[in-house]
Amino acid sequence: MSIQILNILKMVLLITLFTIGTYPFVKKMAMHAEAIDVPNERKVHKVNMPLFGGLMIFFGFLFGYVFFSKQSTLMNAILISGFILVITGMLDDIKPLSALKLLIGQLIAASIVVFYGGLLLNDIAAFGIFLRFGLLAYPITIIFIVALINMVNLIDGLDGLAGGISAIFFLTIGILAIFTNRLASFEIILSFIMLSATLGFLFWNFNPAKIFMGGVGSMFLGFMIAVICLLGFKSVTLTSLIIPLSILAIPILDTSCAIIRRIIKKKPIYKADKEHLHHQLLKKYKQKTVVLIIYSINILFSTATIIYFIKDKFFGTIMYIVLLFLGVAFIFTTDIIFDRNNLKSLFNRK
Repeated sequence: MSIQILNILKMVLLITLFTIGTYPFVKKMAMHAEAIDVPNERKVHKVNMPLFGGLMIFFGFLFGYVFFSKQSTLMNAILISGFILVITGMLDDIKPLSALKLLIGQLIAASIVVFYGGLLLNDIAAFGIFLRFGLLAYPITIIFIVALINMVNLIDGLDGLAGGISAIFFLTIGILAIFTNRLASFEIILSFIMLSATLGFLFWNFNPAKIFMGGVGSMFLGFMIAVICLLGFKSVTLTSLIIPLSILAIPILDTSCAIIRRIIKKKPIYKADKEHLHHQLLKKYKQKTVVLIIYSINILFSTATIIYFIKDKFFGTIMYIVLLFLGVAFIFTTDIIFDRNNLKSLFNRK
């Protein structure tokens, strides 16, 4: 066990250093392709920022695959799907694509890993309930993958935010693997490879950022998180729905609120706005503080997951409930769904 952990640490260090070293090359690519994020009234940053940072994560992933992973049909499918998302993201970073074109790229990538790679969400076991999907497993799995791709995309609004949340997810999966002695399993190796590549990117992306991940990074990260979740559903490590998804509580909360908010305001669901969770916190705190606050909340959810799974289900459940109540309180004390000033005006008229 100790030898396995030492090998994992060596792998993480090598991939992280390799990913850090890709920055100058990726930055030149972004500048040459004019993939630049220009500030506007909706964005937080104040200066032009090169995109394509997600390529650093993808290159780190490829490095990890070549030296530390094994070839298989599923791995081939992951590589092909990842490449499609990277190309789609690069095109979007150079010249923004329509929501429909982005969705088509995401659906193609998800379909490849499902139909060619054979990765399916066949059933769910949670809270003593067991559901088997049958033929519906195919569309459900594709929807699941596309949903997680867009969740990470939506949360990518501050320096280091999406990358940090993703890194916490990968690390939590790794910690669960250590306690269950499953460090050699495929999804755990993938988790540590992705953790390393993400940490290497965060070296240049944490506030003040030198490069943004862009659509390349957010889509690829969301895709890999979905893949690892689905692989977990097939194993004894993550048999319950609550385990992988609770680690993603922040992006799930933010995405859910964004959908409800836009429906209430009669705006297209894909229409970007400036009312996300991090925007609400920016009304009170500086950018770096906001990112650290969200990291802390995410770590609490991950801690609850680890405790629930390996130590004490009762105490873990209590932590979940407390965090859930805090989430509800946050919703009703901010404008993340409702414009409170408009609500006050409405009630005052009555």
